[in-house]
Amino acid sequence: MHYLDNAATTRVCPEAAAAALKAMTEVYGNPSSTHTLGREAKKLLEQSRKQVADALGCQAQELVFTSCGSESDNWAILAGAESKKRRGRHVISSLVEHDAVRKSLDELEARGFEVTRLKPEKDGSVSPAAVAAALREDTVLVSLMLVNNETGGVTDIAGVSRVLKAAHSEALLHTDAVQAFLKVPFSAKTLGADLISLSGHKIHAPKGIGALYINSALRLKPFLLGGSQESGRRAGTEALPQIAAFAAAAEIGKAGMAENVERMRALKEQILATLRQDIPELRWIEAAAPHILSVSLPGWRSEVLMNYLEAQGVCVSKSSACKKGARSHVLEAVGLDAKTIDGAIRIGLSRMSSEEDAEALCRSLKEAHDRLAHR
Repeated sequence: MHYLDNAATTRVCPEAAAAALKAMTEVYGNPSSTHTLGREAKKLLEQSRKQVADALGCQAQELVFTSCGSESDNWAILAGAESKKRRGRHVISSLVEHDAVRKSLDELEARGFEVTRLKPEKDGSVSPAAVAAALREDTVLVSLMLVNNETGGVTDIAGVSRVLKAAHSEALLHTDAVQAFLKVPFSAKTLGADLISLSGHKIHAPKGIGALYINSALRLKPFLLGGSQESGRRAGTEALPQIAAFAAAAEIGKAGMAENVERMRALKEQILATLRQDIPELRWIEAAAPHILSVSLPGWRSEVLMNYLEAQGVCVSKSSACKKGARSHVLEAVGLDAKTIDGAIRIGLSRMSSEEDAEALCRSLKEAHDRLAHR
């Protein structure tokens, strides 16, 4: 099997699986318990928090574990906007955000906020200049994805932060960095964002674990109410096996990031060069992220192409896995025509992707193209 749908999810790496197993079978106490097993679990929890925080470039106390990137997005946007509503009710985002952000914005509008959704550049990124033009005195939150999950376009979040500072704006800055973490160089400090959403299953940790960076100067209302876990910021017994696995994957990903990024970038360039040569009518989106490539065969249905590829043992997707068959709002927003959108597939690489995977994809996609062309 040649798995090239890593923007949807990644294979759990052996180190993360081992960390989860150890937490489940050896360090299985409740981190809130005061007995020996509880104290051991608490120690592992805080050690894991530090590992993820080190990979993000922030202080451990600024990181709260959540169940997923969607929860982190929901919490950041809803609580962030509510915390500032006395100063205003205007929010800036874009037309190409993940549904976890889009539906949170819809909820804010239902609560009486006004949302400006910016049009993206051709690669799916959003320019700081567009934010500057939309910024108002009553803007209380800006939420923009760092790496677009369908196109790979990279938004200059640090540039957006500078725009807010230059305007002396008190708006909070949130970024969904789920597709960016350990794929493009950044740290919490260099971004200048107040809130940063992360997810474990995009970096070879299990599903069901995420994190939210909260700037130490910010007091955010809890999204889940109950016990006093996570220093009173998120109720619920911490999912220690997933957290330990997230930490293991983050530590490994950070240590090998430069090499991993270069390998993914080279594979992406290899795939694009081969497909351009073999399929003259190919269209693609030029984007800076090293691990996401959106290509299209206008006139061919993406579902048909994906089914053919799957029969050859190659896994890709047509857009975000969360869309479940709906036409991509991202590709519509960047200005692609319906024929191109309907023939689009998304190729997602990871540090585990190989040249054999790339070659199998290119070979199978050319075979699909040639067979369909003669029908």
